[in-house]
Amino acid sequence: MSPILHVLEQGLGKLSPQERRLANYILQQPSSISRMGITQLATQCGISPATVTRFCKTFHFEGFPDFKMKLAAELAQQSIPGSYQDIIAGNPLSEIVKAIESNHVSSINDTTRLLSLPRLEQAIGYLIRARRIDLYGIATSSIVAQDFYQKLIRIGKNCTAFADSHMQITSASTLSSEDVAIAISYSGETKETIDALTCAKENGATTLSLTQYSSNPLADIADIALFSSSLEKGIRRGDMASRIAQLHIIDILFTGMISAQFNDSVKKLELSYKNVRRYRKDSGGL
Repeated sequence: MSPILHVLEQGLGKLSPQERRLANYILQQPSSISRMGITQLATQCGISPATVTRFCKTFHFEGFPDFKMKLAAELAQQSIPGSYQDIIAGNPLSEIVKAIESNHVSSINDTTRLLSLPRLEQAIGYLIRARRIDLYGIATSSIVAQDFYQKLIRIGKNCTAFADSHMQITSASTLSSEDVAIAISYSGETKETIDALTCAKENGATTLSLTQYSSNPLADIADIALFSSSLEKGIRRGDMASRIAQLHIIDILFTGMISAQFNDSVKKLELSYKNVRRYRKDSGGL
């Protein structure tokens, strides 16, 4: 099942009766959606076009055309082999290598098809202009936050990554409208991370979220919601493919920032690289 259809199926219980009728129609006949206009689909389901638009926005699409385009792109990929594979006892190493490669490639491909270019461009613009950037993430998500932190300081951005929930709130309390707060949580339901982003928003900061693709509390409160694939399941994998997908988005944001301010960013990257080599050499490599 495609990530979009998977999320629709998982979210049926949270929808209104009219929206549920629409979701069930899409789940039963997904391939027909690309050939339908919004009025035709609404009539087929016995609902209003406004309900279709509201339904699409509930699942963080720009509207029905955006939903239709992304669903069609996912369905076009269904003929390509590959699915997420769990850890199997006694699996030969050669099969493990293939499975991990397949999981990571599938996660990146699924995530790329979910990306919204307008949201990415908006996020990059805010990050470039930010006086200060806060990064919030706990447990596995803190690894992703730390990765972005180490990238941003290399181009001179004033930023900090916080894994401690008390420090997240402390820092969020001092943000302003000139600042950006980014909250990372695969589930989108980590209470401490939600609290930190809420506090940052209350103090005027622009808020970004990075979660699995779903309608979740963290994405719902963010000014800009970014999503990674939501198909990886099972406790045995330790969120391996989902972490790769989130890092994929972080790399896109970082590269977009550098591309937009190329000359200045490259100078800072080169300077930080030279100084690290210089001082590491002077200290005997320690």
